[in-house]
Order: sequence, then structure tokens, then C-alpha cells
Amino acid sequence: MTTMLGAFVLGTPDPPALADFHRVLLGWEEVEREPQWVRLRAPEQERPGLSFQLETDHTPPAWPQRPGAQQMQAHLDIQVDDLDGETERARALGATVQEHQPQEGVRVLRDPHGHPFCLFLPGA
Repeated sequence: MTTMLGAFVLGTPDPPALADFHRVLLGWEEVEREPQWVRLRAPEQERPGLSFQLETDHTPPAWPQRPGAQQMQAHLDIQVDDLDGETERARALGATVQEHQPQEGVRVLRDPHGHPFCLFLPGA
């Protein structure tokens, strides 16, 4: 039996808008677009992909976690060569930088719909 990760899926109240943010951030291409579902992939690579599905009652998680708040189930880690430059590019696309930063060489941000993601330098 052969298995592989096919895609990572993020819930959002606006799949097309969030997919547009991540498409530009990652430099990926769109494979499928509907109002309730969008799928992206890396150029020249079918899988794994990144998909966005409609969740009308999406609640962004707390960061850092705290009792009684919506807990984060997963986040994206994105390796970059220029942490400051890519952080500023992500901010220009609509991301926000979180106050709490866990370590050197890693930057925690949120996408426009509140999903945390990390930019990190090789070796971090």
C-alpha cells in the first residue's frame, strides 16, 4: 500500500479570498475554484496541495494558547531565506505579526482570516 499526504485544508468564511492570499504568499497556482472550495498546488507538483473550504462559523484560534479560548489544531510552517523581507511581504498581503514570538529564526503571523502560520529560516 502506498500513501501520501494529499492536501492540508483550512476552514474559512471566504475560501476564494483566503486562497488568493496563500497563492501569492507561496507562489503556488490555483487548480480548482468554487465559492465553497479552492485548491492550490506548487508549480510542477500535483500533491500535496493546500485547500480552503467554507466554514461559515470559523473562529480563529488563540495564540499563544490559553484556557477557555479556541485552541489551534494545526498551522503551516513556511521556510524562507529572508525572514524580515518575507515577513514584510506577508504583511503587505494582509497578514499580521503576532506579539508572542517563540524563538529566534521563526516569525509567527496570522493570515487575513486568523489562521496562525510560521515563517522560519533554515536550521530554525
